[in-house]
Amino acid sequence: MNKTILTIVIYVFGLFAVATALLAIIGGPGAEIGGKPAVASVDSQFRYVNVFWLAAGLILWWTARKPLERAMVTRTILVIAAIAGLARLISLVAVGLPAPFYWLTFVLEVIVTPLVVLWHSRTFPVARQVAAAK
Repeated sequence: MNKTILTIVIYVFGLFAVATALLAIIGGPGAEIGGKPAVASVDSQFRYVNVFWLAAGLILWWTARKPLERAMVTRTILVIAAIAGLARLISLVAVGLPAPFYWLTFVLEVIVTPLVVLWHSRTFPVARQVAAAK
């Protein structure tokens, strides 16, 4: 049951990443909550970076299909997302508060995601898999 719930959580994280990335790639900065059109170089960079967010979501879906075998990939993607959430602190200091929706994403990235990584590492322990392969 615990493994099933965690796998669903990973699929949902992937869904969130894929959906928001596609919105960003197709709609640009103006399609974001609280967003507005940006100068061409910022728009270009915004859409480009969101391809990586799209890839992260697709990779999470891929890892969820074989959670134990692909556990390290899952955790790597989630840890990168958590660290990337810290970049929002730089933005907060440099530019100011974002729209309230992004406060929620910050909490998800720097608090919830590390908790999911911990849960994932306890549910799908890689050490056993590595030991069994030796």
